[in-house]
Amino acid sequence: MPYVTVTRGVFRLIALASFLSFGLLTACQIEEPPQMFPPGTDISLSADTMLIRGQIPTQTTLSAMLSEYGLHASAIGRVVVATREVFDPRRLRAMQPFLLERTFDGDIRRFEYEIDNDQFLRLATVQGAKNDLIANLLPIEKNREEATIAGTINTDTPSLYQAMAAAGERAGLTITMADIFAGEIDFNTELRQGDYFALAFEKFTREDRPSTYGEIYAAEFYNDGRLLRALRFTPPDGEPGYYDEKGNSLKRLFLKSPLKFSPRVTSGFSRRRFHPVLKRYRAHLGIDYGAPVGAPVVAVATGRVVSATYDSSNGRMVQLKHPSGYETYYLHLSKFAPGIRKGARVTQGQLIGQVGATGLATGPHLDYRVRKNGVFVNPTVEHRKMPPGDPVPADIMPLFEEVRDKWLPRLKHSVTE
Repeated sequence: MPYVTVTRGVFRLIALASFLSFGLLTACQIEEPPQMFPPGTDISLSADTMLIRGQIPTQTTLSAMLSEYGLHASAIGRVVVATREVFDPRRLRAMQPFLLERTFDGDIRRFEYEIDNDQFLRLATVQGAKNDLIANLLPIEKNREEATIAGTINTDTPSLYQAMAAAGERAGLTITMADIFAGEIDFNTELRQGDYFALAFEKFTREDRPSTYGEIYAAEFYNDGRLLRALRFTPPDGEPGYYDEKGNSLKRLFLKSPLKFSPRVTSGFSRRRFHPVLKRYRAHLGIDYGAPVGAPVVAVATGRVVSATYDSSNGRMVQLKHPSGYETYYLHLSKFAPGIRKGARVTQGQLIGQVGATGLATGPHLDYRVRKNGVFVNPTVEHRKMPPGDPVPADIMPLFEEVRDKWLPRLKHSVTE
């Protein structure tokens, strides 16, 4: 029997009576009037069930939500027990889509919850089963395509986010591309008018929802007069990485910045700078990045946590020790990331904290410092001296060249058009 879709506001008794009086629901046998549901809920009615579509409310549990949508206590208990077989109900996330099919007397027929972009939870009644509710984790069907785009940094699209949006894609792709070139470009300070990029990448679409992204196969970025290229290549029995067209690794010991985007350099490295709080001249042995409170701060290189402490001058500060005699410092943080404590190992690009204004600070910013063999050095200058990672070995270069020759022509085509 076809469903009749009714929005939340219709579920007042007077509105339901109006529908019945006009004969629009003559085929529906409703034993009791539906209750009022939270905003944004869509309801469909059939002869003996109610189909509810919505999003998980904030600050709720699975049991509390199902109770709010009219399930009786025994049905809720069965749902929770069945769910625990395949999924921890405490991991329910607010604003994720769900579907609930229930009878008019408050029993369960079906429950579906979208866990993430890749899978969903389904509970359904099965006739004759020992437990009449069976739970499964199922993949979400998607359409896969290989896509190419190009974008430009100009007055209309002055940031990488804006240029990507103008090219028709979303922030997730921007972040992935920036990570690829993070060892070569500081996207906070080095973007220029006229810079352009091109990408060949994997894209997934489903049910007219926003796209999600897989791998970037190849990328090209023209920045301030230099052309950078990146090709994704996985050596036999090795880990995937990005290499330029000659097979040189794009991975460096350090990222160019501990912040992703948007922040600006508010104070550079100096042996003599007027301190805005102390009102006297003193050395400033790092780079200040202005950024909003809560902006993520990442480790520029793999290493170990020497300390994660607070003092009245530096505020919350993380100190990391890296290979080749390097140490890095991240000052004035508002929070430490979970697990960041003395002795913990961190990987390049791992979240270590959030921007703040703790200690001697006039506003939210990150003071980032680098020390080499016990001496503080200018992070910008030091980065230029760092060699790239290992290139593609000569014996597998033909495999790499196959990948390069497949994807580079697509990038050129994308840019010229």
